[in-house]
Amino acid sequence: MNQDFLWIEQLKFNEQGLIPAIAQDYRDGAILMMAWMNRESIQQTLMTGEVYYWSRSRQELWHKGATSGHIQKVKELYYDCDADTLLLKIEQVGDIACHTGKRSCFFNFVPLNYFHQI
Repeated sequence: MNQDFLWIEQLKFNEQGLIPAIAQDYRDGAILMMAWMNRESIQQTLMTGEVYYWSRSRQELWHKGATSGHIQKVKELYYDCDADTLLLKIEQVGDIACHTGKRSCFFNFVPLNYFHQI
């Protein structure tokens, strides 16, 4: 195994061999999306500098933006203290990360007013 990939062995993948990956804009810190990665997608991301995920619905490697042109260029990569979640700080080409055409997948606002009434 490539020495640059040894840190991957520390990661805690789930039963399907996947780990959640959060994509964050490296410039303004906006959370753009969450997707799943496996060892192969992590290695492909590191080798190319563009983000690859694992598509659970298609059961295949997914090069983000391959069809839309909205690729993600990885700038920094972190894993959390439990080694069970990745954080990718990325440059989002075209400024659209969501398949709906929005910048971020996190656009559904939940008002918290009713929590204060409990």
